[in-house]
Amino acid sequence: MTEQGVRVDGGSVAVALDYDAIVIGAGVAGIYQIKRLVDLGFRATVLEAGGDLGGTWYWNRYPGCRFDSESYTYGYSWSQELLDEWHWKERFSSQPENYRYLSYVADKFDLRRHMQFEAVVTAAHYDDDHGLWTVTLEDGRTITTRFLITALGLLSAATPPRYPGVDTFQGQSWHTYYWPHEPVELAGKRVGVVGTGATAVQLIPVVAEQAEQLTVFQRRPNWAAPLHNGPIGDAEMAEIRSRYDEIFERCSRTPGGFEHEPDRRGFTNFSPEERRAYWEELYAMPGFGIWLGNFRETFMDEEANAELSAFIADKIRDRVDDPELAEKLIPKDHGFGVQRVPLETNYFETYNRDNVRLVDLSETPIECITESGIRTTAEHVELDIIVYATGFDAMTGAYDRIDIRGVGGHRLADKWADGPSTFFGLMIHGFPNLVMLAGPQSGSASSNFPRGIEKGVDWVTDFLTYLNEHGHTRFQPTEDAEEAWSSHMREMYSMMLMRNAKSWFTGYNSNVDGHEHGKTRYFVYNGGGPRYWRKLDEVTGDDYGGIDIA
Repeated sequence: MTEQGVRVDGGSVAVALDYDAIVIGAGVAGIYQIKRLVDLGFRATVLEAGGDLGGTWYWNRYPGCRFDSESYTYGYSWSQELLDEWHWKERFSSQPENYRYLSYVADKFDLRRHMQFEAVVTAAHYDDDHGLWTVTLEDGRTITTRFLITALGLLSAATPPRYPGVDTFQGQSWHTYYWPHEPVELAGKRVGVVGTGATAVQLIPVVAEQAEQLTVFQRRPNWAAPLHNGPIGDAEMAEIRSRYDEIFERCSRTPGGFEHEPDRRGFTNFSPEERRAYWEELYAMPGFGIWLGNFRETFMDEEANAELSAFIADKIRDRVDDPELAEKLIPKDHGFGVQRVPLETNYFETYNRDNVRLVDLSETPIECITESGIRTTAEHVELDIIVYATGFDAMTGAYDRIDIRGVGGHRLADKWADGPSTFFGLMIHGFPNLVMLAGPQSGSASSNFPRGIEKGVDWVTDFLTYLNEHGHTRFQPTEDAEEAWSSHMREMYSMMLMRNAKSWFTGYNSNVDGHEHGKTRYFVYNGGGPRYWRKLDEVTGDDYGGIDIA
């Protein structure tokens, strides 16, 4: 590691090097990464745009926001003391508790002193002459570092709607990602929610219980399955603590890093009646059992997926009183589970309430937002509050908001214009000394996030330690190695029905220029965690083959 104020010589000019490593983002990944770095003696800092740490659990404060991972599988596993001390109160913990957990971790290990808040990164340029990155902040500061580590988050670039008149609305309005930190009074209010995706299915039931009138503007219906949340008492928490090793070992061998393992007994080895009985059991289980614990064929075979989708469609019909309304809530353009399944509590029953109404935008699109509400082609809906659950510019959006330039001043946004190209979702050819934690195409992108993140942080830390121990100061993947990974990504997509989904898994977002038409962008590694880590271990065992090190 370098000493404070060291000067890196290049040609006839010397440049101050402020840090060995800068981490951008103080979410789940950034918190663990800074701990590993400072424990090993790296001079490192975290630059966080928000007013505090927490990442998604700092920003997303909308009512109903919570884990879809079992709480005890989401927390960090690297400290036995932490595992012994923390008591998860719910099977699927809520945002306030998750934020408290991450704050507890940071305070326990004295990590805040290594973090800079409200530090918005606007640019990061690589200086090939001196082998360093210059990071520019919104406040005008510039900071130099040898290694740049991004922990930007998968869904951190919110996409507001692009309807005419959005700025004219005189009531309260915001994207769910920017839900106010102060309490919002919903009682007696006419509330409109635009969107019915993963966020909205958590939000809508809670708003319906408080608002005088809730109007849901549905762009496209989404499949959803019951969360089945519940409290975790002292006795159950003690039992969980006693088998943490078993829990984390199970997560490490499942494709998604959850407790739920795909059923490999064979779809066709069971009769339709037996399959339906099995699905009834899975549907009644907490969490992702009905999705990730199902027959493997439901992810890859059109007929198997159609049969499962019909089962879930019948469940929606059973839960919604109005048959015509139920049909509007059933997706017709994709099958169940070909994209991440939102988990819900009484979402479908919410539409049985007298104070809730669905507006189907496929029939009557929104024309504009007015001073007092939303105008569709059929009516004007008067509203006091509008909530935009309109999604995210997933995976690459947070990178596009930073002017990242590599060798020769080449812009990352240009390289990724048609979709990301990476080496294991960790590195990018032409952008030396840049490492991404849970970057696009990584093994963490579609998994139970902390389970993949911990392995990713450990790999990155070991790699940087290797560089220091051997006197290396520069690395980047070879062009051939990057193309080989991109080819493998395309191969994995070809095997899965997700290739047909209009979701962030494939880069679709109607609110992002160039992403509206469903051109496939290979964002997530869907070969499963175990396969991903085996392949990355091969890279390590081959003395980091595929990476140019100098």
